[in-house]
Amino acid sequence: VRSKYNDTTQILRSATKELKKRKIYFKILEVPGAFEIPVIIAKNINKFDGFLAVGSIIKGQTPNFDFISQAITNGLIQLSILNKKPIGNAVLTCLTQKQAKMRASKGYEAAIAVCEVLNVK
Repeated sequence: VRSKYNDTTQILRSATKELKKRKIYFKILEVPGAFEIPVIIAKNINKFDGFLAVGSIIKGQTPNFDFISQAITNGLIQLSILNKKPIGNAVLTCLTQKQAKMRASKGYEAAIAVCEVLNVK
């Protein structure tokens, strides 16, 4: 599930490259922002074996960054545990755009984590 807010192209690309390499079927669902990711996963939880949450949150001048980041993390882990399905967290929480670009490989890492939990070689 990919957030369209902020540039998540490289994060998504790093994740999908790994999934394709492992010959994993996947579908990309897009949402307006990272806050909506847990809701879309919840709506689709029975349709897939696992999920990747792809987003980018850049800290601004207000505490909204902290609230949004924590709410997304809590929502993802709660969905994962309650439904016994892996949800890779590639929602970057960065202080700057530059930092987000430097961490774009986190999609790859989240994809590997989901595949390992699913025991997909």
